[in-house]
Amino acid sequence: MKFTEIKNALSSKAVGIAGCGGLGSNCAVALTRVGIGKLVIADFDVIEESNLNRQYFFFEQIGKYKAPTLKENLLRINPKANVSDHIIKLTPNNIVDIYKDCDVIVEAFDKAEMKEMIVETVLSHFPAKPIICGVGLAGWGGNNLIKTEQFRKLYIVGDRTSETSENDPPIAPRVGAVSNMMANVVLEILLGKDK
Repeated sequence: MKFTEIKNALSSKAVGIAGCGGLGSNCAVALTRVGIGKLVIADFDVIEESNLNRQYFFFEQIGKYKAPTLKENLLRINPKANVSDHIIKLTPNNIVDIYKDCDVIVEAFDKAEMKEMIVETVLSHFPAKPIICGVGLAGWGGNNLIKTEQFRKLYIVGDRTSETSENDPPIAPRVGAVSNMMANVVLEILLGKDK
């Protein structure tokens, strides 16, 4: 497919991203660059200086809410991008309403209990809707350990073992690798597998 054909095929598609941190912001950037039709992003958090090592924000944006600031950054990439942003803590009740019109949902949370909550909510309310999760992305190196696994409509990207902690933090190269692989899974779902 030529790039114009890819953009045309994606122009009618909507992707939901739950969380606008390292995984969510970088995945959103990749999808914006390829011309996804609509992004629905949500996060209740504000940008901290410590986020700048892996999230698509800038120093002067510290203290701002992540979701509208990410939208602002995405519009700098593509002024015609259609981005719906929500400053909200996601719960089973509002997830259904916010992401109901999305073709694919990307889970981009930090905490395991939030990951579990959105997966359970999406699979129970939208059993036909694919959800992509990032699990195992702490530290650096181990490129060959990062993979994508599929369990029906659930896709897991990462090494599934590298839990983030104070001594094994998430940093830009590995977070970027996983988030871009997640965006690539979105494209496989929406466009079909490449070669």
